[in-house]
Amino acid sequence: MKYSILTFGCRVNQADSFLIEEQLRRGGGVDAPPEEADLLVVNTCSVTAAADQGARQTIRRIVRSNPDVKVVVTGCYATRRPDEIRELPNIARIVPNNQKESLVELTTAERFAGAEGPCGLPDASEEAGLPLHPGVAGRTALILRVQTGCDEHCSYCIIPSTRGTGRSRAMPDVLKDVSRAVDAGYREIAITGVHLGSYGRDRGDGTTLTQLVRALAEWPDEVLFRISSLEPMDCTAEIIALAAQSERIAPHFHLPLQHGSDEILAAMQRPYGAGYYRGLAERIHASMPHASIGTDLIVGFPGELDHHFDETVSVVEALPLSYVHVFPYSDRPGTVASRLPYKVDGRVIRDRARMLRDIGSAKARAFRASQAGREVRSLVVDDGWSAVTENYLKVRLYEQRMRNTWTRVTL
Repeated sequence: MKYSILTFGCRVNQADSFLIEEQLRRGGGVDAPPEEADLLVVNTCSVTAAADQGARQTIRRIVRSNPDVKVVVTGCYATRRPDEIRELPNIARIVPNNQKESLVELTTAERFAGAEGPCGLPDASEEAGLPLHPGVAGRTALILRVQTGCDEHCSYCIIPSTRGTGRSRAMPDVLKDVSRAVDAGYREIAITGVHLGSYGRDRGDGTTLTQLVRALAEWPDEVLFRISSLEPMDCTAEIIALAAQSERIAPHFHLPLQHGSDEILAAMQRPYGAGYYRGLAERIHASMPHASIGTDLIVGFPGELDHHFDETVSVVEALPLSYVHVFPYSDRPGTVASRLPYKVDGRVIRDRARMLRDIGSAKARAFRASQAGREVRSLVVDDGWSAVTENYLKVRLYEQRMRNTWTRVTL
């Protein structure tokens, strides 16, 4: 059986797709382009209307070129609007997030119309664990999910209703997976979660993300741990210190700001102000001038006036950022924000998004220029002519190196 997996959205989805893929491979599945696959698994995102639309368009496009493919859809869009998914062609099964870990087992348990055997798939009920080795579907770094769900109540966000409440894996189990991944040959592991900073809070045993990062910082093998997106209030002084002191923790922080106006942040129900965020970014930069600091921004939130947007521009221009992700606001039915008045005109949103992306591009160029002349440890990726630095810069190499190996490069 030939399969293809398409993943939209966050690193948590990417981690989930890793496990789905390994289950399929253990069952004898062979990776193939979507146009040639017998089974297409689409792991969807629903953070914006554009994400929903992208999934629909992709499924229709692939079915046009591969009319016999069986499509299994999972992820946040499939959880939030299964009715819309059912209207798409060739849908064999819709698997909500709370059943995603059993997707392959559920899929093999039912017959698709016209398929021979249990939906035409081999038995893949064996527990998958982690991908066996670097290079599965071309990947070098492993994305390891340690937490899922969210207990925050940001007014624009639908994810708590699609992912559920916060649930953390036991730290011994996480460390066991890390050990297996390192033994399998992974040199970089990204630690991720829906609300990563809340890791351990639901367990009631005193486990915290800081404890986990401390254990990773002391890991004996030469492996780099990249801490995925952290809410600003969860980026503790100890985590910053561990990243500054340990070669195991990447000097890379992704800290979603979302907006530069305190008034809009309050309407978003974000538990910090722009001043707090600026102080946090400046503390990181002071202790690690070479660290990459990235952020997310939402433009066009209901009630965003010109002076609110100007505040965002001022804050972003002043911050020591290395990259910026800009998201035009879109209503998510069921959220508080979707019921707010004073919606921003779409043309205004596009203009503001373009301006922030231009500022973000300038920030990225300035950060890259500031790194010129530094010698940094980098992991060789792709075809051996590229590498990714500890502080998240992708660079071209002057000579080809062996993939999935460390090299020191002068930028």
